[in-house]
Amino acid sequence: MSGLRIIYAGAPDFAAPALRALIDSEHQVVAVYTQPDRPAGRGRKVRFGPVKQLAIEAGIPVEQPLSLKDENAQQTLADYQCDVMVVAAYGLILPQAVLDTPAHGCLNIHGSLLPRWRGAAPIQRAIQAGDAETGVTIMQMALGLDTGDMLYKTHCPITSVDTGQSIHDCLAEQGATAILEVLEQLQQNRLRPVKQDESQSCYAHKLSKQEAEIDWSKPAVEIDRMIRAFNPWPVAFTQFNGKPLRLLMSSVSATDTDQPPGTVLGESSEGILIATGKGVLNLTHLQLPGKKAMAVADFLNGHSLLDCKLPS
Repeated sequence: MSGLRIIYAGAPDFAAPALRALIDSEHQVVAVYTQPDRPAGRGRKVRFGPVKQLAIEAGIPVEQPLSLKDENAQQTLADYQCDVMVVAAYGLILPQAVLDTPAHGCLNIHGSLLPRWRGAAPIQRAIQAGDAETGVTIMQMALGLDTGDMLYKTHCPITSVDTGQSIHDCLAEQGATAILEVLEQLQQNRLRPVKQDESQSCYAHKLSKQEAEIDWSKPAVEIDRMIRAFNPWPVAFTQFNGKPLRLLMSSVSATDTDQPPGTVLGESSEGILIATGKGVLNLTHLQLPGKKAMAVADFLNGHSLLDCKLPS
């Protein structure tokens, strides 16, 4: 069975494992589409993203259009004469002309169990909402936002110690395995598309730094989920001595209290106990401005939050 001619479109780390799997497979990746190069880091130097770097190493042509609505960009894509376009966190809207170009259309590797979370931040919103599991859905792309027919799903449990990073890594690897399975089913004419139940969908709003400040009047369970969901970005924080103290890992304590939300109840190498609107949060990892992330045991060597009430 001969491989398919594939255009791959993606940008961030999430998209890299699937591209690597396709490069190593029987299929031929004829072009890689990714976001234009942008300055990054303190030096504002232009760095290639992980998807572009993989493509260069594999000798695959790289296209970086600002938009795919332009007719010239659409013609360039059509000239690759691909069988299917695989998309993973690409960040550009695919107009109908592009969706219709590949012989088998465009397939999306989406980081949620559709139709549960559609939109920009499905991984973080699933953790934040307290979902017991998430997964990857391979979807036949349509014009709507993550509305296409579902072709294949994987499952990944969300535990009480998972963060946005750990679930991201799990789903990135699952996406790589899943897309190979779907392409095999496509070649064997075994795909069975399933329409999404619109009534079950939620919108996963894009993350922002503004929403990352902790409101201690909320229940401990909600704050804990937020801290873990927003690790590694945008990172939950609270104000301490007039500066943002970043909160990286936590758990919900069995301790009870009638102290006001934001009151620091106790400190030990096991964590810092903080009163919330309902229950107590145990903070285990944090980061001071300009410092490296650290466990609470290291933080307590030179600092303390005792006798401090964190702002709600």
